[in-house]
Amino acid sequence: MWYLLIKTILTAVVVVLVAEIAKRSSLLAGLLVSIPLTSFLALMWLYFDTKDNQKIIDLSNATFLMIIPSLAFFIFLPILIKLNLPFFLSMAAAVLLTAGCYWLYVTILSKLGYAGF
Repeated sequence: MWYLLIKTILTAVVVVLVAEIAKRSSLLAGLLVSIPLTSFLALMWLYFDTKDNQKIIDLSNATFLMIIPSLAFFIFLPILIKLNLPFFLSMAAAVLLTAGCYWLYVTILSKLGYAGF
């Protein structure tokens, strides 16, 4: 129970820290976020929990495959905001459009025979 609480707190601290840095420097916050902090933390927690190198390899490979459709979000969001849509509507639409990109990408990967899809 304590371990789960510590993992949650450390992960939350990283996210809040990046959000606070973004208030002062978008470039620095963008650099920190682009490091794939979520992936880094997930890989660390997975390793600490399992000590299974194959699980680390599998998660790393799956994450790498999913980078391409995830980039769609960063294309859609600024376009929607520039179209003067309200922020939360832009976020919701960007998430839905990105989800559609994920679906299309996974469908294509499964037709190409990639395992796990």
